[in-house]
Amino acid sequence: MSSTPTRRAAARERRGAAALVAAVLVAVLALAAPPAVARAGTTAPRSHSASATTAPPACGTTDAAQGVPATASSTENSGTPASAAVDGNLNTRWSSAFSDPQWLQLDLGSTQQICQVVLNWETAYGKAYQIQTSADAVNWTTIYSTTSGPGGTETLNVTGSGRYVRLYGTQRGTQYGYSLWEFGIHTTGGVPPIAGGGDLGPNVLVFDPSTPNIQATLDSVFQQQQSAQFGTGRYALLFKPGTYSNINANLGFYTSIAGLGLNPDDTTFNGDVTVDAGWNNGNATQNFWRSAENLALNPVSGTDRWAVAQAAPFRRMDVHGGLNLSPTGYGWASGGYIADSRISGSVGNYSQQQWYTRDSSIGGFSNGVWNQVFSGVQGAPAQSFPSPSYTTLPTTPVSREKPFLYLDGSGNYQVFVPALRTNASGVDWANGTPPGNSLPLSQFYLVKPGATAETINAALAQGLNLLFTPGVYHVDQTINVTRPDTVVLGLGFATIVPDNGVTAMAVSDVDGVKLAGLLFDAGTVNSPVLLQVGQPGASADHTADPTTVQDVFVRVGGAGAGLTTTGMEINSNETVIDHTWIWRADHGTGVGWTVNPADYGLTVHGNNVEATGLFVEHFEKYDVEWSGQGGTTIFFQNEIAYDAPNQAAIQNGNTLGYAAYKVDDNVTSHQGWGLGSYCYFNVDPTIRMDHGFEAPNTPGVQFHDLSVVSLGGDGQYNHVINGVGSPTSGTGTTPSTVVSYP
Repeated sequence: MSSTPTRRAAARERRGAAALVAAVLVAVLALAAPPAVARAGTTAPRSHSASATTAPPACGTTDAAQGVPATASSTENSGTPASAAVDGNLNTRWSSAFSDPQWLQLDLGSTQQICQVVLNWETAYGKAYQIQTSADAVNWTTIYSTTSGPGGTETLNVTGSGRYVRLYGTQRGTQYGYSLWEFGIHTTGGVPPIAGGGDLGPNVLVFDPSTPNIQATLDSVFQQQQSAQFGTGRYALLFKPGTYSNINANLGFYTSIAGLGLNPDDTTFNGDVTVDAGWNNGNATQNFWRSAENLALNPVSGTDRWAVAQAAPFRRMDVHGGLNLSPTGYGWASGGYIADSRISGSVGNYSQQQWYTRDSSIGGFSNGVWNQVFSGVQGAPAQSFPSPSYTTLPTTPVSREKPFLYLDGSGNYQVFVPALRTNASGVDWANGTPPGNSLPLSQFYLVKPGATAETINAALAQGLNLLFTPGVYHVDQTINVTRPDTVVLGLGFATIVPDNGVTAMAVSDVDGVKLAGLLFDAGTVNSPVLLQVGQPGASADHTADPTTVQDVFVRVGGAGAGLTTTGMEINSNETVIDHTWIWRADHGTGVGWTVNPADYGLTVHGNNVEATGLFVEHFEKYDVEWSGQGGTTIFFQNEIAYDAPNQAAIQNGNTLGYAAYKVDDNVTSHQGWGLGSYCYFNVDPTIRMDHGFEAPNTPGVQFHDLSVVSLGGDGQYNHVINGVGSPTSGTGTTPSTVVSYP
């Protein structure tokens, strides 16, 4: 059955009403207790009543800074070294150069819980300064700040932990430098090591074939999550190896289902994993935030239904039959993503307006609407864009499959980290155990609801990886990932929210960090960026072991007003972004041009960065801005911000509108395959965009199979890329395409 893309605009218009219904249901569900479900393999919660009367540890009287290594940004002369501030002698001092800023840093030798800092200033004192702590002397957390320091002896009661402590001065109180007789630190003692491993928390439900009432449990979770589009419920449904019969696992919002075998066929359903759109009157364009991984399916009817939209990965699945990507009745659909999966039958695209499939094997593929892209897919249709709309690459240049949790032969949890692949085609498990390595759960800090950013950072500093169990985590300091090859894996769409305008997570410019399965949700105070990979100016070569960002999603608004300048910033070279949806919300609560403002969805400054399965929507300037050399994008889906109040609001110098995908003028090498941008200006339908894509006109910057679409005629494009490509017109949602540029 062919699709009816003209209904897309109507579907989007009806999102507001659907979101209102969802909000009411969320409010009702929030009052209900979590479903009574089996929690196999977890530990019952212990009573914490005794802790309520436990007094906090006393602040020590010993100066922990005495004689520790000290360094400084500068010294006034050889007679005022940094070490003089921690020698216990009030006749010696450290003093700095006569300029701002300046710092004095101490190494306590191990992580300490700091309760008091004493600054014994000489006449030259600091008027504005911060006391900062760090686990690694690279990433700093401020535990005290003032702009009106009085000088003299200041006794500061603080709370924080770290191995390194720094006085960071930004304004001197005199014309001289900063000068300290002594820098004293008092602690409550060393922080006990954080234990790795443990149970998987209250929102991970583990089943084996003998677990009673499996279907009833699945139905209970689905009833809670079916329409909870902006709710706080998060669930991971995990199935131990074995065969499960008569199963139909319907998946709602923020629900992940996965097998616990090393191979998908270790866990087999004689049944289905289903996503449909009955909750939304057959409209699947809002079936976000759910996933299926590492299972074998024998569908009851011979065909499984997976009618999803963005942020709904179908990974490492073995379907013995067909896969239907549309809802019952072939209503609207707007997904999606498949990777590392084998589907013996045909994949029925039907009404899916765009779809990306990577490194898989399929028995066939039917129909295409606007942008269906394949890379490294055995059985994929031949290249034929724009009619049908198939972009087909024989291999994927660089890929690494997502890490996953499994049970080893002794019944112990491990996290498998697949190996890097180049020029891949087909699944990585076709010959049995895939290449890669396993990490025991004891090497992970299991992050559970209530965990603080301070504890998370302490675990990282200790050398642990992170496994976020399902939940919503509010952080008041940046989560700093600084160790090469760290794995940060989320289950059940674990969600991280910055509360005070910090960057939610920052990854150092190191090799091989694996980020997977996380949702970053903007907080109510503007963050400069929600996820940053590599610091600005990062320059290391990571070709042999790149950082990967997989099933990592960004949301600004929708669940409430949220603010950020940039959703995701990639500074590290050779980073692989494998499936992301970076979304400034167009519906829900906290939505509006000045309510959830965000300028940029994704900015890429690193060189040789690759994006496979890139979904970015509704930002107020460039959805994607790429300034690094040698970049590659395979599949891009975009909608321009609906809610621009008028043409002037998006005027970009002499250009009408900000392109959805901008390659900066300095770039001399870039490749894009299968990129689409759609406009639907529901506030001012007269708005026009000069083009959906903008890039320097140079031989090394090449695009293949581009399209722009006006949804229902509410706004139009004048061109596809730069001044090339016919304008869109009318209300028929007929794409304007460019097969090759330049």
